[in-house]
Amino acid sequence: MSLMHLSFYSAFILSSMGLAFHRTHLISALLCLESMMLSMYIALSTWPIENQTPSLTLTPMIMLAFSACEAGTGLAMLVASTRTHGSDHLHNLNLLQC
Repeated sequence: MSLMHLSFYSAFILSSMGLAFHRTHLISALLCLESMMLSMYIALSTWPIENQTPSLTLTPMIMLAFSACEAGTGLAMLVASTRTHGSDHLHNLNLLQC
């Protein structure tokens, strides 16, 4: 395993651990999701270069578009929950009370 692969894997694992363990604010969960998407984007961008296959160069752009949609949806949810509940704490958001 090269150093580049190790850095991608460790960035993804650290952001998923941050998502699993530090779930107090919605904005921290969104930042962890964005860092996961960023590490996956960089890994998918460098993978065709390493394997010298030009046919997979569109995949990172599609994933980047989905990441932008996910970020926009997450920020809209953050604004909506802050307006209705007064804060972005995740313990205030309960699906049974909606």
